[in-house]
Amino acid sequence: MSFSVLASGTAYFAPTQFLAVLLISIAGATAFVALCKLVSVGIRNRRSRNAQAVVVDFIANDASPSMFATENGVLTAQNMAASAMFQDHGAQTVTALLSSQFANPAAIVFRLQTRATQTGSAREDIVTKDGQMRLSAHRVPAGFLWRLETIQEKTQQKRFANEQLLPMLMVGRSGAVLFMNDAARGLVGARVKTLDRLFKKLPVAHGTLAEVVTTHGSEVMMVADVPAGAGRRALYLLPGHPGHSADLGWQAFQQLPIPLIKVAPDGTILSYNTMASKLIGASLTSEGHLTDLMEGLGRSINDWLAETLEGRLVQKSEFLRLKRDDREVFVQVTLNLVTEQGAPALVAVLNDATELKTLEAQFVQSQKMQAIGQLAGGVAHDFNNLLTAISGHCDLLLLRHDQGDPDFSDLVQINQNANRAAALVGQLLAFSRKQTLRPETLNMRDTLADLTHLLNRLVGEKVTLTLSHDPILNPIRADKRQLEQVLMNLVVNARDAMPSGGEIRICTETVDLTEGLTRDRVTVPPGKYVTVQVADEGHGISADKLQKVFEPFFTTKRTGEGTGLGLSTAYGIIKQSGGFIFVDSTVGVGTVFTLYFPVMAQTVVTEKQAIPAPLAVTTKHDDGIVLLVEDEAPVRAFASRALRMRGYTVLEADSAEVALKTLEDETLNIDVFVTDVIMPGMDGPSWVREALKCRPGVPVVFVSGYAEDSFEAAQMAIPNSVFLPKPFSLTDLTNTVHRQMR
Repeated sequence: MSFSVLASGTAYFAPTQFLAVLLISIAGATAFVALCKLVSVGIRNRRSRNAQAVVVDFIANDASPSMFATENGVLTAQNMAASAMFQDHGAQTVTALLSSQFANPAAIVFRLQTRATQTGSAREDIVTKDGQMRLSAHRVPAGFLWRLETIQEKTQQKRFANEQLLPMLMVGRSGAVLFMNDAARGLVGARVKTLDRLFKKLPVAHGTLAEVVTTHGSEVMMVADVPAGAGRRALYLLPGHPGHSADLGWQAFQQLPIPLIKVAPDGTILSYNTMASKLIGASLTSEGHLTDLMEGLGRSINDWLAETLEGRLVQKSEFLRLKRDDREVFVQVTLNLVTEQGAPALVAVLNDATELKTLEAQFVQSQKMQAIGQLAGGVAHDFNNLLTAISGHCDLLLLRHDQGDPDFSDLVQINQNANRAAALVGQLLAFSRKQTLRPETLNMRDTLADLTHLLNRLVGEKVTLTLSHDPILNPIRADKRQLEQVLMNLVVNARDAMPSGGEIRICTETVDLTEGLTRDRVTVPPGKYVTVQVADEGHGISADKLQKVFEPFFTTKRTGEGTGLGLSTAYGIIKQSGGFIFVDSTVGVGTVFTLYFPVMAQTVVTEKQAIPAPLAVTTKHDDGIVLLVEDEAPVRAFASRALRMRGYTVLEADSAEVALKTLEDETLNIDVFVTDVIMPGMDGPSWVREALKCRPGVPVVFVSGYAEDSFEAAQMAIPNSVFLPKPFSLTDLTNTVHRQMR
């Protein structure tokens, strides 16, 4: 504004009329901008005052003390509850106002205001001498709204009532003493703000003895360090020097919210507090022994105690398992050497580590299952190549021997055992979820109807098989052959669990989950599912074995009666199909397996259009040129001989690069590609896509011991291709090639 006045005055003395007009215009524009700014500031200030007035009216009748302050912390308004709590205080800032309630209000206000600036609001629960209070800050226009709530009065808190017996100090992140209870003030004789005023030697550790400065001089006391949230710690002081009697010390220990056990040098239980009794159970008794309570150290507990007494213990804390029959409990045990009336003793400080060990076990189990899955896939790939060569050459020998030949029965035995080995490898692939599924639209009622005759033969005469279906069953999408294998495995296990006979019930139902179902560390998303329950009346599965039933090679049957792959195979098939499987069992009552299959989103599936056969393929059966690409020499030798015996001309290649080099001869007419999927260098789908650029329309037969997750998508992108899993027989190979050439 002053600039516009100066410009107007200068215009009066301008030498020319043009310059005068220019200066007057500048002065007018400047004055207009300044006026707009003043109006804007006025509107903003008025809005801020209006917003503040609304907030003040809103908190006027709030039962909790509430204050309104600027961003600098200056108080501008407070409600009646705040005036009553802080009467005649005369504070001008939030920090000064809260100094009567909190030991270090500046740090608390800074933390809350910083978080409220970023997120809009923040709160913190603070322990005070009168109980526990919650201070919250809310970001509002032109400042912050502060609100103080009393969570629980001191007289209502059991923990604070117990503090009357035990001296307790609340310590902040920086080590400052935020609060001392009455027992601690009486012990020390004054309110201290730092730990160095209380302890002669710092730092102090949980469960150790420390020299404390009291009104009666220095005393040796045991320190218990308990987390109190938000980075704070509660330090409890317990009698620990030889001058106190054991009874007096353990009367105080009874009130401590930490499980403690006093142990003699030989491991005999001398005393224990209430928390230890709740954690360990009824087996904890005086005159008992520590070895009767826990296990899992990996060495003698007596040796562990002896090392502690002699000061040779490297690791003071150990994780042990309690000998409880009702549930599995792990504890972290820390031993501390104390002296009572001149005799050494040990104080065991216990922490419930069940959740920690459970998470650790789950992580280890996940890694183990992943490693087994990778191993199974790799072993299956190599093993299927061997089985293909064995069974394939066995087929070639069988062609030259009839049933009257002395060697015919031996060859049949080789062939049958090779097929059994192939089925075992198939189970490994199912567990590792590396098998290639052929999903189709299924109705569970029809699937079970087709399987009922076979299931009745499997269960025998002593067992009754009962089927119950939901009147309306939605279709699902799964591999029918693999699903039948899952159901047969479950029914056979149910039969074996009832050697004296009983009933197996198979129930199907359509379930609509409006919320996610979480159990056994798995969450089933909301949606519609078809469930299949297989229930028996057998001896049941104990709780310690129930978590292992889906592990490969785990079996409760005697040696030779089972491989331990049935349920792991079922688990792999269900998971690969997008479903879920759960087990519930009660010893002496029975076991129930529940399968969840997601309902198809569309009940009508458009069939894949058949790709027309290429015009160039006009060959008949037993006539044509086959490009065989296989890196395993025994498999390639068998496949080549099998195809040549049926009249095909076979060109062999041991790698994708050699196959592409062969196709460079443009005069060479190839009728079908037969290629392995997994090969060193370029894999099967990659070289086939490259070859089809120059030779479009050539049909493809992919063979593999197992298919990687990405293979199905790669095969679907290649027209006129089929997959033949290893091990395949001579007939499987020749018939597949024949169908592809038609």
